[in-house]
Amino acid sequence: MPSLRTRNALPIALIASALALAACGKKDAAPGQPPPPAVTYVTLKPQTVTLTRELTGRADAWQQADVRPQVTGIVERLLFVEGGMVRAGQTLYQLDQTSYRANANSANASIMSAEASLVSARKNAIRSAELVKVDAISKQDNDNAQAALREAEAALHSARASLQSANVPLGYTRVTAPISGRIGRSSVTRGALVTASQATALAVIQDTDPMYVEINQSATELLQLRREVQNGSLQGTDTVPVTIKLDDGSTFAHQGKLSFAEELVDPSTGAVAIRVIVPNPDQVLLPGMFVRAVVANGERQNAILAPQQGITRDPRGNATAMVVDAQGKVEVRQVKVNTTVGDKWLVDGGLKAGDKLIVEGLQKIKPGSQVKAVELGSQPAKPANAPAAAQPAAAASGA
Repeated sequence: MPSLRTRNALPIALIASALALAACGKKDAAPGQPPPPAVTYVTLKPQTVTLTRELTGRADAWQQADVRPQVTGIVERLLFVEGGMVRAGQTLYQLDQTSYRANANSANASIMSAEASLVSARKNAIRSAELVKVDAISKQDNDNAQAALREAEAALHSARASLQSANVPLGYTRVTAPISGRIGRSSVTRGALVTASQATALAVIQDTDPMYVEINQSATELLQLRREVQNGSLQGTDTVPVTIKLDDGSTFAHQGKLSFAEELVDPSTGAVAIRVIVPNPDQVLLPGMFVRAVVANGERQNAILAPQQGITRDPRGNATAMVVDAQGKVEVRQVKVNTTVGDKWLVDGGLKAGDKLIVEGLQKIKPGSQVKAVELGSQPAKPANAPAAAQPAAAASGA
């Protein structure tokens, strides 16, 4: 049985141990010095970025031709379906050709007369050439016979030219399609009188595959882009496809390509006209339709993209960012941002590759403060259904 001294020493030892533990706990949780705030950062990396600009444009037909009469006449027949497709050379209108046919017949008769005269003149010339050799006729008579032959030949050429001239307006009585495409409505009907000099077109044909998209870009912006390409900060992107967006917000199924940029600035708008050519096999794009074109202005190598939540504005409106330095402290940077690329800012200065940009926990920190930095996406996931830790009381009870 334990002695009285041993029984009294046991409570004293327990009390001393409790006091020592309480003293250690107070030392670990020193009042007035909270743990450093936790922040989340992303490490900036260089990458290749294609700079784009969305510009409003208008669709236009690749080819358009007005159908106009080249002779005067009465419309006898319309040989096409309004709104349908026509091919180049197809007859669209047939005009009355009575008078033109008569002129052609008259010219053809003149040819027949000239041919008959030529036969007679040729025989006389041959005969005269034989007789002059035996001095049966004078040289003067022979010269006259040879001259008459040449006159008969010239008359035949003239008659043939007259027939050709008469056939030209005769052929124009058939009004044909100058190009292939979709034809609109006719401005005249059967029985209408049309003239060669009339201002109104009979119909309009439009070739809508492919299509042109006419857009305008600010001359100032275009000049800046060209300057950046020249100094090497941007690379040209003439071969990058152009994305077309329709009025309802959907993206057109086919991409276009830049055709040319006009070397002329519109003084009323200060813009330069740019043409994009776009395939249109399904005839979705219509002439006059307003669309938006996403045009690639240039490609930047080793660009720095910063998440938008990591860039703030100071009271003066200057862009600032907070980064974690090598000592784990917050450092404020004045940055220069260019434009947005998706959900990120394109940085022109103030940040570089390798910087740890703080994107979460900004409201809890200030410049120079120590932080506990964790990279975005690196937080370990909590294991599901983890076993509970053993309790000291349970261990003591099992002892």
